[in-house]
Amino acid sequence: MRIALGVEYDGSAFCGWQFQDHSPSVQEAVEKALSCVANEPVRVICAGRTDTGVHASEQVIHFDTEVERSLRSWVYGANANLPDEVVILWATPISAEFHARFSAVRRRYRYVIYNRNVRPTFLAGRTTWDYRGLDEVRMAEAAQCLVGEHDFSSYRAVGCQAKSPVRSVHQIEVTRKNELIFIDIEANAFLHHMVRNIAGVLMAIGAGQRPVEWAKQVLEYRDRTLGGITASPSGLYLTQVSYPPEFELPQASQSSAIW
Repeated sequence: MRIALGVEYDGSAFCGWQFQDHSPSVQEAVEKALSCVANEPVRVICAGRTDTGVHASEQVIHFDTEVERSLRSWVYGANANLPDEVVILWATPISAEFHARFSAVRRRYRYVIYNRNVRPTFLAGRTTWDYRGLDEVRMAEAAQCLVGEHDFSSYRAVGCQAKSPVRSVHQIEVTRKNELIFIDIEANAFLHHMVRNIAGVLMAIGAGQRPVEWAKQVLEYRDRTLGGITASPSGLYLTQVSYPPEFELPQASQSSAIW
């Protein structure tokens, strides 16, 4: 039987999703918890591997097992064995054709900026603080040149191992709610550090340090060394992974995710 699950986590205390020998990972925590429920080793596959300090309001994973447990047992049994920073949202049986990573057709990230002149306390580690007065209207205008299919070489990490730098961005929105600025980006897939590098460019534009046209200029350079800074991971959230409707995943409402 193949089981799909939704996972929410605060990535502040982890070295990222993927298992690492030297530091705790979200994958390790989830596999240990599910293994306790199954009473045998469980290995999971995720929709997208998040980096150190990056969060998720709904990561999607799957695993195969011959153990019979109720869906309630997979959710509540795993949660009883997970640290406070990680929780299973839902579980459902799924066809063998489903793959958490390769069946995904779209992914959505949210980057959260705490924009005030003094650092945050309660939201430290869960947002990226920028003391500069950011103009979200300029940021939103600059972001629109990134919508569509482009070569995002300038917006990916130098060590990115993806075979192609071409990605299709379906939507970018920049909005403000009081002292919080949200950058929401939906694409077919993302390159390593792509969202954080986009955020770095937009924040420089929002601060008035660069013109609105700079986002397009960076895109056209196709050279990471000519781009902006890589923004902090603490403000980045994987918020949604979309799949073909035939899989009928019981994904959580995004209204309950992040602010």
